[in-house]
Order: sequence, then structure tokens, then C-alpha cells
Amino acid sequence: MKVSIITVVYNGASTIRQCIDSVLMQDHPEVEYIIVDGNSTDGTQQIVVSYGDKITRFISEPDRGIYDGMNKGIKLATGTIIGILNADDFYAGSSILSEVTGLMEEKNVQGCYGDLQYVDFFQEDKIKRNWKSGVYKPGAFLNGWMPPHPAFFVKREVYEKWGSFRLDLGSAADYEFMLRVVHKAGISVAYLPKVLVKMRVGGVSNSTLKNRIAANRNDQKAWLINDLKPRFYTLLLKPLRKVTQFF
Repeated sequence: MKVSIITVVYNGASTIRQCIDSVLMQDHPEVEYIIVDGNSTDGTQQIVVSYGDKITRFISEPDRGIYDGMNKGIKLATGTIIGILNADDFYAGSSILSEVTGLMEEKNVQGCYGDLQYVDFFQEDKIKRNWKSGVYKPGAFLNGWMPPHPAFFVKREVYEKWGSFRLDLGSAADYEFMLRVVHKAGISVAYLPKVLVKMRVGGVSNSTLKNRIAANRNDQKAWLINDLKPRFYTLLLKPLRKVTQFF
């Protein structure tokens, strides 16, 4: 199965090479790589162009943020499976996409997810947090569960049937998407119990208390717009679950 990987970037010259290299080193034979740049001014565009035709599609133009860029990439994707890798992130090994497609074929599922490691921005071998997703059980979102979005892959048909990312939810757009397709729509998913992606620390939603409060409000909105009712503790457990990732 062809896999489409989408990377959205804006002024990511310091990290984009490692991200790109981690995609190009994959041993899966059918990888379509799409990079959507938000009109960077720091040399990012020149770095991407230097890879030539190793990058399947490259567009650079102003956008309305990272999720707008993701939506553009999804529209361009032609693979059976779509994965999204942020410009500050990189795949943990060369067989990640082969293992993801293999498991999805074996289990005949619409989605696949794995684990993620947070690493120091400058020393990627220095692990800060371990996000172990665990096996999904129906209703897990009610207990604050969610898989790490960069380690979450779905078939293109999922986007075609249930839509892509909402731009009115800020940094909670990926949470709302997974809530919509996994919890509400009930797509079939499989868990690959290994680190698929390494993410540099410094995510937008967790950078300040103000941003964390805003993210929590958008989490609440994610349930509301899907006509879903969380439990009284659902949105309290969601950030609290992160505490265990430090141990």
C-alpha cells in the first residue's frame, strides 16, 4: 500500500533536514512525501528544494496555520494510508512505515497508532518523556485517553468520509479529529507497541499556562461540536495522564 506522509513547516530550517531524512530513509517501497510550507523566510524552502525529486510534492504559500497546511496536504495525497510528521519530529527507525502498513494489512483496519518519545530539542538522544499509548478500548477517550497524533496513521478514505481538521479549534484540532473518527465514528484501529516518532520538546499547546487553559477549552469544544458528552473527569484526566510519561 502506498503511504502518503505530510510535513507542514514554517521557518523550520533548524530541524527540517532530520525530519525529511527520516522519511526518505524508510524501507517501505511506496512512499509519497508531501511538504507544505507556510512561505518560510529562514531558508527552509531552499533546504527542501535541495532534495529535488526525492520530495514528491512541495508547495510554499501563506496559510492559516499548521492545520490548514495539513488539510492542503491531505487534498494532495494519493496514498492509501496517510501519516503526518511535524517538521520538528522524525521517525524512530527506517522500518516504521513498513511495520505500520504491515499491521494494517494483517489486521485489516482503517487506522494504526504507536508510541512517541519526547526528546531534548538539541540532544535527540536525551529522552524527556515516554508516551506509551496502549491498546485502544471503546470508551477510552472518556478516560482522557488519546494516541499521539504524529504516530497516528489512517487510510485516506477516513478523511474522505469524516472530514479533516477544523481550523477553529487551535491546537486541539488533532484531538478533535481523533475523537471524531475513533470515538464517535468507531473506525477500526490497531496498536503497534513501539516508538514510532521522536518529538522535540516545546509543543505549542503546553508551552504556557495560558495556552494550556486555551487548549482545555478547545478540548471541551471538541466534544460539544460532535454532540458528545464527556464525563465530569474526562478533561481533567487528559492532561493528568501525561504525568506518567515522565516515569
